[in-house]
Amino acid sequence: MPEKQNNPTDIFERYRHRLGAFIARRVPSREEAEDILQEVFLRFVQTDAINPVAQVAAWLFRTARNRIIDHRRKHREESLPALRDEEGMVDEITTLLADDCSSPEMEYLRRLVWSEVEKALDELPAAQRDIFYLTEMEGFTFRELSEDTGIPVATLLSRKHYAVKHLRHRLADLYEALLRA
Repeated sequence: MPEKQNNPTDIFERYRHRLGAFIARRVPSREEAEDILQEVFLRFVQTDAINPVAQVAAWLFRTARNRIIDHRRKHREESLPALRDEEGMVDEITTLLADDCSSPEMEYLRRLVWSEVEKALDELPAAQRDIFYLTEMEGFTFRELSEDTGIPVATLLSRKHYAVKHLRHRLADLYEALLRA
């Protein structure tokens, strides 16, 4: 028996206020919350058309959480933190490597940092190296990777945690040298 597609208008009317409030409590502006809300409903319509969603509320709130996380990550990458600490070290190094600036100094610095990052990544077990690369360099979400590989999100999170911990330790001296430069 084929699954029945949900009516997008009914779903939107039923969940938009609750979901909107959920998102608004977690992002800084009303405009950003509205953008995320629209994106969630757009993804719902696209997904439901191909593969009907059985647990609509759970799907909407999970997708909203993922979009909020993606939004925060993007926002964090766009703005350099005023106070640099160990928590932001890997993010800043990743941002430096992705910077479009092409001055000779930046190119030299980028090559130096990239060389050290590659050495540190090569020291990691393949599973940890892969998850770090896919999430930080390629922009995949843990959910996407979990769906593609069949590996639970919690396992992927754990692998990335160990990778980041190793990179923090391994790149701490380089990071300090960059701060002093």
